[in-house]
Amino acid sequence: RRLVAQRCLYGIDRNPMAVDLAKVSLWLSTLARDHPFTFVDHAFRHGDSLLGLTRRQIEALHWQGGQPILAGFGVREALEKASALRRRIREADDTVTDEQLQKLWAGARDAVAEVRLFGDLTLAAFFEGAKPKERAERLASYQEAILTREARQRHAGEIEARRDGELPFAPFHWEIEFPEVFERENPGFDAFVGNPPFAGKNNVAAGNAAGYPGWLKELHAESHGNADLVAHFYRRAFDLLRKGGAFGLIATNTIAQGDTRSSGLRWICEHGGEIYRATKRVKWPGEAAVVVSVVHASKGEFVGSRMLDDTPVDQITAFLFHQGVSTDPVRLSENAGKSYVGSYVLGMGFTFDDTDKKGVASPLADMHRLVEANPRNREVIFPYIGGEEVNTSPTHAHHRYVINFGERSEAECRHNWPDLIAIVENRVRPDRAKLTKNPIGRKRAKFWWHYGSTAKELYAAIAGMGRVLVVSCVGQHAALAFLSNNAVYSHAMIVFPFTTYAAFCALQSRPHEFWARFLGSSMKDDLRYTPSDCFETFPFPEGWQTHPALESAGKAYYTYRAALMVENSEGMTTTYNRFHDYYETDPRITKLRDLHAAMDRAVLDAYGWTDVPTDCELFLDHPIDEATWGRKRKPYRYRWPDSVRDEVLARLLALNADRGAAEARAGAAGHAGNPRLSAG
Repeated sequence: RRLVAQRCLYGIDRNPMAVDLAKVSLWLSTLARDHPFTFVDHAFRHGDSLLGLTRRQIEALHWQGGQPILAGFGVREALEKASALRRRIREADDTVTDEQLQKLWAGARDAVAEVRLFGDLTLAAFFEGAKPKERAERLASYQEAILTREARQRHAGEIEARRDGELPFAPFHWEIEFPEVFERENPGFDAFVGNPPFAGKNNVAAGNAAGYPGWLKELHAESHGNADLVAHFYRRAFDLLRKGGAFGLIATNTIAQGDTRSSGLRWICEHGGEIYRATKRVKWPGEAAVVVSVVHASKGEFVGSRMLDDTPVDQITAFLFHQGVSTDPVRLSENAGKSYVGSYVLGMGFTFDDTDKKGVASPLADMHRLVEANPRNREVIFPYIGGEEVNTSPTHAHHRYVINFGERSEAECRHNWPDLIAIVENRVRPDRAKLTKNPIGRKRAKFWWHYGSTAKELYAAIAGMGRVLVVSCVGQHAALAFLSNNAVYSHAMIVFPFTTYAAFCALQSRPHEFWARFLGSSMKDDLRYTPSDCFETFPFPEGWQTHPALESAGKAYYTYRAALMVENSEGMTTTYNRFHDYYETDPRITKLRDLHAAMDRAVLDAYGWTDVPTDCELFLDHPIDEATWGRKRKPYRYRWPDSVRDEVLARLLALNADRGAAEARAGAAGHAGNPRLSAG
């Protein structure tokens, strides 16, 4: 055990205490009583695993690499010397004393000290500049300093002081610190195991030196700023593996979702990696209500059996599904122009609202008085509808109105509706005048009587339609409803230019809801429905907007739900809370559940997926701490089992990929067939 620890194991942590604890743990577990626990000093190191450069980048004195400019600075000789000394440490037997080992280790450290400093200063230039120009200037300054030994030593002290700061700057350049690992014929580590930290973008920014999120995006191509930090550890481990190596890492259970999946597992699977074992949901031992995922991946083709949740499978995708693709869903041209975000009014001074407690809106009595005094005012006053009205009113009734001048000129508005523009000037203009920090803000300040975003494409698309289909941008239940087309819809609404129950059926069904929850973002425990992610990528069944079976099932469900809400005087939020309530026994809610299953069946059959069951059960949305929840109603959801949900999501992902590829081929054929386009 001691020989394995001394010759084969390596460890890195940004917390020096964690490094010392690891050394003590190995000392105890290897029963190395006759050896000080410093026998692994050379391999268990303090530093930031994600903050470091390759040898090529250091020799180029640039984080993007390039032509070497450190010729004559002894980089190669320094690494050869360090490697030789480290080899003697690893191969030492019991006759070598601790004092001798420490001398060898000190010599190895000293050998690469200046090379390490070159890398540290290069990284410092990146972090000390907020923009590329500033970084280039700092880098040029450090490159000049490198030529002078005195300047180098001065900067070395500065860098060392920052390693243990409140927000540490602790670079670790793997290739120069562990040269023996990267000098062999197939360079890199054989394996990584670990429990990397999890952190969202806000915590990443708050817990690290300024510029850290930007560095992560620079470090890992095609990564997203919204990705959890753990995705970058997955990428780092994969990059540092030898061909044929593997890692097994714990992760947040969002590792296969959204930007985290795209930045981590998706990239790995598309660049020669293969997931060969994964457990999607593992309850963390102890009292903490935490669920993690455990993922094993190889660098290169994996030879052996693949296991997903302890079940043999033929493949495991970046979504941790047993079939389908690993690529991100693409936006389908067939869905373009069929979903819109409502108007961003940007100033509640445009509204008439008796429920406004902030005193910004005008009372409804003023609106009635102004319309009576000048009937033309009706031309630019409309019902105003947001998520509150859609989700809380049994009939989705509005209680607010809003002034809407569209994109008319100030002169026209003052001439035709002087009283209304006076209201906007008094209640909106002062706040708009403060928006001067960027071009968009300055435009909104200049055109203060216009909305922040008029959503003119939306109103052009629904012109002449009797009704439209809407869903709140953020909500617990992704519940859709029809509204009459005579209103201004707030930016908290997504509007679809559909009038058929078939369209409602397809969008309200569980396949689409699961797709939206899987690919959309979230706010607290609620779904944030973003059209680009949730709608434009969704591969609907053929003929879905007018499909007879979808029309019939959708109409039966919608009309029953509407009558039930009126009968109970409950809006959609309350109705669906009961729908998903573990303790709910009302036969009317049971019937609503049955009608929802009938919609799901119609949609699945429209895909030709008659083998997929639609039986639902009540499942906890996420694990809970019983002590915290106590007697509270627990977060159940009446839905398909995970296995059925994942099966349908995998098929939808594969269908999206097929349709995207077909659209790309059609586009390429059309491009080639047009001489003017192909010449361009």
